[in-house]
Amino acid sequence: MSFLSETLSRVKPSPTIAMTAKAAELKAAGRDVIGLSAGEPDFDTPQNIKDAAVAAIAAGKTKYTAPDGIAELKQAVCAKMKRDHGLDYTPAQVSVGTGGKQTLYNALMATLNEGDEVVIPAPYWVSYPDMVLLAGGTPVIAETSLQTSFKLTADQLEAAITPKTKWFIFNSPSNPTGAGYSREELKALTDVLLRHPHVWVMTDDMYEHLAYDGFEFCTPAQVEPQLYDRTLTCNGVSKAYAMTGWRIGYAAGPEKLIAAMRKVQSQSTSNPCSVSQWAAVEALNGTQDFLAPNNETFVRRRDLVVSMLNEIDGISCPTPEGAFYVYPSIAGLIGKTTPAGKVIETDEDFATALLEEADVAVVFGAAFGLSPNFRVSYATSDAALEEACRRIQTFCAALT
Repeated sequence: MSFLSETLSRVKPSPTIAMTAKAAELKAAGRDVIGLSAGEPDFDTPQNIKDAAVAAIAAGKTKYTAPDGIAELKQAVCAKMKRDHGLDYTPAQVSVGTGGKQTLYNALMATLNEGDEVVIPAPYWVSYPDMVLLAGGTPVIAETSLQTSFKLTADQLEAAITPKTKWFIFNSPSNPTGAGYSREELKALTDVLLRHPHVWVMTDDMYEHLAYDGFEFCTPAQVEPQLYDRTLTCNGVSKAYAMTGWRIGYAAGPEKLIAAMRKVQSQSTSNPCSVSQWAAVEALNGTQDFLAPNNETFVRRRDLVVSMLNEIDGISCPTPEGAFYVYPSIAGLIGKTTPAGKVIETDEDFATALLEEADVAVVFGAAFGLSPNFRVSYATSDAALEEACRRIQTFCAALT
């Protein structure tokens, strides 16, 4: 009898974390590695948010809180949902967790039974399918394509839904592609969901403020109010507010679901860090003036990366609407051989060789459920991005 749970055999470690760790090992060994694998802004947390955390510490706000968040933060979430999306929630409909990942995980743990299906568009954030598997459910992967700008169509969603479907997980702008759904594109999906009242919507809005070129973000319950009672709208302060290490995510949805999520959290982690919660109150209630200049920086970096990658024969890189990722196709490089004699049969081969031979860390597309591609995070300096893309160009030019 194995000591370890059989549940662990259903899941794998995060490939993005694994690639970042491998790059860190090489860097520690003296290699000049440029990491483009981590989904983390290089901006510092805004000063007003840091000041709020210091003030909370000085005021002694360092004790346990309610399991799923302080009242002040739940009120701030309610105000944000009304301000940004016109959606009305009460604090009893809000859950605060240790990062966005925990709120998603809590919801799946609280609702899934063996045999329940969850529709997940691919490419997807690496954790979605594994969290479903940990909760005992079955991921149903609906593949998108470069031809649809990596966006799921209404027909594809319709085809993926069965009587066993419990959730549809939706992420816009997307990790890993940066693709953002317009209101019209999202309305086509919500029209499908209206025809299937047994399917709930879990929408991951973590990148909502990172939207470019006039793209207007919208969320499912905003586009189709009839879905309000079966939508869990998930978000957090990690990306737009450069607060990845503070670990605060939140979700708003039906009170019965939020209560079930609270029960899960009360017997796992209990409350998120108290100081981080007070910082998040300031993030949501305080000035948002830094978002526009940060986005200008991201647009410049995006355009640099897209331009340089599209100069490479065999690579096709679409221009995304948001987030800070690009997801180029390497279909034209499959079958080629690297200068070290390794044949590129998969996108994992490509990413591994790129790290070992060119000292650039990216994440291979198979980790996100759609190949042959790779993900670049452009949330780093212009100089590092330019040098990394130059190395990718040199590496690809030497393939035979």
